[in-house]
Amino acid sequence: MNKKMYALLLGAIVSLGSCKKDEGTTPVDNSVKLAAVLSGQGEKPNSNSSAATGTFVGSLDKVTRILSYTVTYDGISPAAGHLHRISPNSATGTGGVEIGFTSLTSPISGTALLASQTRVDSMLTGFYYANLHTSKYPGGEIRGDIKLK
Repeated sequence: MNKKMYALLLGAIVSLGSCKKDEGTTPVDNSVKLAAVLSGQGEKPNSNSSAATGTFVGSLDKVTRILSYTVTYDGISPAAGHLHRISPNSATGTGGVEIGFTSLTSPISGTALLASQTRVDSMLTGFYYANLHTSKYPGGEIRGDIKLK
């Protein structure tokens, strides 16, 4: 074997040896954790003295726009529950219903697709809140503003 062929063969062996599977690579995690504490004092535009409490924990995949969440509560029997999006320039810090809860039994778990990147941006910048409504407080008994954890 001449020197040229030997060099080519050696180069090919080195090249093939470096084409190994990339082991130990961690997949990219596109999700962010979210949380809120629900209380009567958190209600807007008017707080209340409800002794009820609750929590919201969630995970939002920024690429698929899928929100997974769990809401727990104690001390109330909700008549309705939702995630609301605060209206732009809202003087009251309130907004319309974006995601209705399919169950009102604690813990409330669900998933939802945020309709657009604008909705994702709103969630990431704190423009969503969890709200549980009762017959005593039809506008909302306990509320928690959703923030990055």
